[in-house]
Amino acid sequence: MAAAGKVTAGIVTTLALMAAAGCSEGPDTAGGAKKAPGRSRVAAAPARLIGDGSTAYTGAQPRQPAAERLRPGERPPQFVVFSWDGAGEDNQKLFSRFRAVGEKYDAKMTYFLSGVYMLPGAKKEIYDPPRHRRGASDIGFNDVKGVRDTVHQLRAAWQEGSEIGTHFNGHFCGPDGGVGTWSPKEWKSEIEQAESFVKSWKTNAGLGGEEPLPFDYSKELVGGRAPCLEGQRNLIPAAKEMGFRYDASSVGGRQVWPKKTDGIWDFPLQQIPVPGRAFETLSMDYNFLANQSGTTRGDASMHAAWGKQMRDGLIAGFERAEKGNRAPLFVGNHFESWNGGTYMRAVESAIKKICPQKGVRCVSFKQLADWLDAQDPQVLRMLRKLDVGEAPKGGWAGYLAARPERPDSSGKPVEPARHREHDGKQGEPGKRGEHARHGKHKKHGKHKKHRKHGRHHGQRMRHGASDRHGAPAGPPEHCHAGEHAK
Repeated sequence: MAAAGKVTAGIVTTLALMAAAGCSEGPDTAGGAKKAPGRSRVAAAPARLIGDGSTAYTGAQPRQPAAERLRPGERPPQFVVFSWDGAGEDNQKLFSRFRAVGEKYDAKMTYFLSGVYMLPGAKKEIYDPPRHRRGASDIGFNDVKGVRDTVHQLRAAWQEGSEIGTHFNGHFCGPDGGVGTWSPKEWKSEIEQAESFVKSWKTNAGLGGEEPLPFDYSKELVGGRAPCLEGQRNLIPAAKEMGFRYDASSVGGRQVWPKKTDGIWDFPLQQIPVPGRAFETLSMDYNFLANQSGTTRGDASMHAAWGKQMRDGLIAGFERAEKGNRAPLFVGNHFESWNGGTYMRAVESAIKKICPQKGVRCVSFKQLADWLDAQDPQVLRMLRKLDVGEAPKGGWAGYLAARPERPDSSGKPVEPARHREHDGKQGEPGKRGEHARHGKHKKHGKHKKHRKHGRHHGQRMRHGASDRHGAPAGPPEHCHAGEHAK
């Protein structure tokens, strides 16, 4: 995230309309308010430095809701997860902007960090990507200022209760050495390197005088989203070995309750309505762009209408779930200025409309996984029987009526936990968690007709010229469902 005008290497000016997903630009250089925006109010705990002091253990993460088991007949909360691919701070200051939005409307979010954003370009040879030369990356590395600015945002976001996940590193897509061709062993190497860049940014960027990140990333990192939504089959075994609890890389989900794949929660982007059109598209900024302008610099007279269409589509998807099966809504975004920033305004407006509502919880993927793991498996099976927008006949009280309680390991009935936030003053967390077996996935079943290039977020796409600090000419070359192009 260096000076304005620096262009990411390897990008071109065309956008493939067949692409189903977009690209957020990552660092190539650098209702009613509920809370004061933009500032963490959490006092720092005494730190136990890790490694070179880039990270430190300061206690359990603050401002986390306790997982609560549904009581018999209780209606489930309406969860919404807003997530950001390739999160980093440049002079557009979109990371800090949406942190403030989250604070204002009580929205915890998931920020998927690309590991190379913690690595200055001068040290790029440290990165040894699978099936590519050392120091290669299809997205830009950072500069020292960009590393420092991104660290400041990561620190504050974690202290405010949001999650720091991973978007992995080099963002390689397609059949020529892309992530979809990697073995589990290669995926494990990629995850280990993503962790190492976060745990050694002080050394790599020469920023020894900066404060550490207040968490042990090897324990805090419990999920990610793969570039181009490719490679999940071999990613899952590696992710499971590395202690991940969820993955958000699957293609083209529906608005139904999630299930596990080999013990890992599967949180896909979802098909949501496109108002005024007869098809649906994935719940991500780029997918709306691909179905509207087909370029990041479309007709300026249409910007407001395109943003409104996305905003209304997110609201429609939310209301369909909230009034129906109450399946969690997953929204993917990028810190970008496509079409004059209309999609950023759309997302902010959707957060303002959705998150303050009664019975709604805007949470991170990690917090959603906590809640799901606390539920009675039989209750989850009942929730998964409900189709898109399908409310239980006779109401929730009858549908989730009392069933025999399942005892815990001590033989005592499990008592439902009450919802609260803790202050982080707890014992040191251990490993990332155990994983249950998964069942087979259902076929999609009946649903609305999909438009081809709006259907899969993760197909290969071409980048357009990307100026990290100005309006982009087009999305980056190998975007997963949308990373790295502003």
